[in-house]
Amino acid sequence: MYAYIKGTFVSARGDNIVIENNGIGYKIYMPLMLQGRIGHIGDEVCVYTYHYVREDLIALYGFPEPEDQDMFELLLTVSGVGPKSAIGVVEVLRPSELAVAVLLGDIKKICSVKGLGKKSAERIVLELKDKLKGFDMKEIEGSGDTLISLSEPGQSELEDCVSALVVLGYPASEANKAARSAYKEGMTVEEMIRNALRYLAK
Repeated sequence: MYAYIKGTFVSARGDNIVIENNGIGYKIYMPLMLQGRIGHIGDEVCVYTYHYVREDLIALYGFPEPEDQDMFELLLTVSGVGPKSAIGVVEVLRPSELAVAVLLGDIKKICSVKGLGKKSAERIVLELKDKLKGFDMKEIEGSGDTLISLSEPGQSELEDCVSALVVLGYPASEANKAARSAYKEGMTVEEMIRNALRYLAK
């Protein structure tokens, strides 16, 4: 319903903030660690939002960046993960960190989120990793939209970056272009994913 809200950052109380736009104050749920990334009281800010509707709950959840919003929506597709758990993951892990954790099956990293148990973390890894099933890097390489040569250094990292972006829900062709744009020799996979997400957000 609301993609984002631009307005004045009026107040912050616990896990929610108020943004005023045209005389209307929007109460938006946003953890403290995310609040620090949008600005200060009195600033004109832009908050990306997700309007969550359930029989017993109607709420706006807010995010500093569109990729955080995308990750929240992606996490809601995992069975057993509700908005409280999803916003907890977004608070602790950047999209690049979650993607790498899913690719590596790093349950411990995902369990670092307060209130998220091992079974939920395992479901996140399993169900998001399923997005890579049927994804064939060779198909992209043979499509005329190539990555770097298989013999060049960095190919493995670049493939991991593309795979991570696919885990986050981006089409393979877009992920490939973004990864190639982000690639610089010596970068870690996580650094490449961060740069690629900035490219995709343009």
